[in-house]
Amino acid sequence: MNPNLLHKEVQDFIKNQEVDLKTLAFKKSPFVGISTKELVQQIASRNKIRKKLPTWYHTENILYPPTLNLEQTSSEITAKYKASIISGNSLADITGGFGVDSYYFSKKFKDVTHFEVNESLSSLSKHNFEQLNKQIKVIAGNGLQLINNKKYDVIYIDPSRRNQQKNKVLFLEDYEPNIIEHLEHLFSITPVVLVKTSPMIDISKGVSDLIHVSEIHIVAVQNEVKELLWLLTKEISGETKLIATNHTKEGATFFKINYNKSYTATYSNPSKYLYEPNASILKSGAFNAVSEKYSLNKLAKHSHLYTSDKLVHFPGRSFVIKDLITYTKKEVNKKVTGIKANITTRNFTETVSQLKKKWKVKDGGDTYLFFTTLQDRKKVVLICEKTK
Repeated sequence: MNPNLLHKEVQDFIKNQEVDLKTLAFKKSPFVGISTKELVQQIASRNKIRKKLPTWYHTENILYPPTLNLEQTSSEITAKYKASIISGNSLADITGGFGVDSYYFSKKFKDVTHFEVNESLSSLSKHNFEQLNKQIKVIAGNGLQLINNKKYDVIYIDPSRRNQQKNKVLFLEDYEPNIIEHLEHLFSITPVVLVKTSPMIDISKGVSDLIHVSEIHIVAVQNEVKELLWLLTKEISGETKLIATNHTKEGATFFKINYNKSYTATYSNPSKYLYEPNASILKSGAFNAVSEKYSLNKLAKHSHLYTSDKLVHFPGRSFVIKDLITYTKKEVNKKVTGIKANITTRNFTETVSQLKKKWKVKDGGDTYLFFTTLQDRKKVVLICEKTK
């Protein structure tokens, strides 16, 4: 960490939105004791977290690591959510990184320890915690090794999704550290382990690999799944809860089910209303549970669209079906070709881009077209408007 970066004139330069990084990269640094590379890194990383981490962005004298170190960093929205699902007095964040999760855990836990194996990132996080007025113990080193012979109410781990060659990995066993191998050791130190993984992890495989799963949290922000959280408990009751949540500007929606329970779906052709689950529910794969929980009929086994005669409050998008047409050249030319609309496909053979081009549909407007397949395998287009 270069202390010269904290000089007021340097901080003012870093915060100047008029600075062109491409031009700056080929110029000599205007400041003594600071390289052009350091300036570019600070500006690029600060710009990267502007919306994701507004608290950091608007706090004075925050320092930033390379953008690669921010790639896996939680947003403030997801970090707050993590802190809301656990409790206790002491917590160890053994893969601390930039420290966003530790910061929000410290609002809930009396004692939080941030472990980070990268000494430079550890030093930077310690500095930032001081600027944020947070009393968090920061230790540079391998958290898995340094927590030995200690006790914590909760251990949090966010394993790296890159291998030693810096390539992205998809499976839990390839994460660093390999959480599966260390679970029993962690449970000798704490009764609760919270694990964050990529949303790409298969849920059924994750449950099988992690064994002690008490709760699965699928966290989406603005209808984009950002992370999977696995709450592991040493003493598990046998019932695993699944909570799919979507955080928007209007607030958060929650879809909660028993992961181990078998649910039954009912089916019908489209009625008056159409429902499309949000991204977190789609990731859960709990399509039968949606039908049973909200008393909705599915259009087909693989279509994942739902319908009802009466409007229900639903965690996703809701529409009024204005028209239904069979997917034939004659019908589509008559009702769809050349209009302005928003296209969605579910269980359909053609992509959105192919359909736009084929039927000359322009993006936007208040009309929503759902190209899908019904239970009798008939291809249809549902012409809809959003519910009020």
